[in-house]
Amino acid sequence: MEFRQFEAFLAVAEELHFGRAAEKLHVAQPALSRIIRMLEKELGTELFERTTRKVRLTPSGVALLEPAKAIHIHVDGVKRITRAAKQGEIGSVKVGFAGTTGYSILSILAREVSREQPGISLELQPQLYSGEALTLLRDGEIDLGVVSSPTPTGISAHLVRNETLIVAVPSDHPLARGGPISIAELRDQRFIAYPASHGSRIRDAMISLCTAAGFVPHIAQEAPDPYSMLALVGADVGVSIVVGSSTHIQVDGVTYRPLAEATGVLPIALAWRDTNPSLALRTVVELAKKAFPLERAAEPATHA
Repeated sequence: MEFRQFEAFLAVAEELHFGRAAEKLHVAQPALSRIIRMLEKELGTELFERTTRKVRLTPSGVALLEPAKAIHIHVDGVKRITRAAKQGEIGSVKVGFAGTTGYSILSILAREVSREQPGISLELQPQLYSGEALTLLRDGEIDLGVVSSPTPTGISAHLVRNETLIVAVPSDHPLARGGPISIAELRDQRFIAYPASHGSRIRDAMISLCTAAGFVPHIAQEAPDPYSMLALVGADVGVSIVVGSSTHIQVDGVTYRPLAEATGVLPIALAWRDTNPSLALRTVVELAKKAFPLERAAEPATHA
């Protein structure tokens, strides 16, 4: 049996007239009659009583009516789903992110996707810092990542935020009071940092700033996420270089101070692999550009 047979049956059942049903389906009446006869032959029963004056359903036709409607609804739903998939209106997009900036960006993006394209789901993979996210993007393990730009060849990015680097210190620390802290003032401090294996650009920026000031930071302890890091700062284990959006996290015993160095800026972007064929990803990227319109797109780096 074919879907067109059930479609023909429903048209005749609704119109109870072969001529009007044929017009509705845009087919010739003889062709419609043949389709109905073929369906009746396959089912082994007549579905309509035909006279010169009227057409009416047989008991078998009445019994088939609801199942035929269910089949029609199901097939119509399948057609809508496949059309939506072709247009990038449904699907799943894997998003890798980490840190306070990542959560903040994800919150805005998820709200935009939910409002504009509810058929697309975001599959979240937290605790993926910039280096890890870029590797997984390259390998096709995730579709979209929150990273620090610039990005390598083959990875496109849209700059969504320029984060300022600041210092988190214990509240009873002498540096907790006063104006901006110069990185040189942290020479003798113990640092808390993200693990080197995470590929964190914040850790890289911290080491670069310290090196430029003439010293190598003493990393007393590593923390896997900003919440653990700030808890260690609050416990007076050490100080930490964090992004400005971390000030939204209020932890007892932690004071945030500005960093004096004007170079302490970290560009944050949403990145994706150029060759990723996902239409849902393309839709999410366009929504991201709409949600973060104030920054210009980040240019990919020319190096691998």
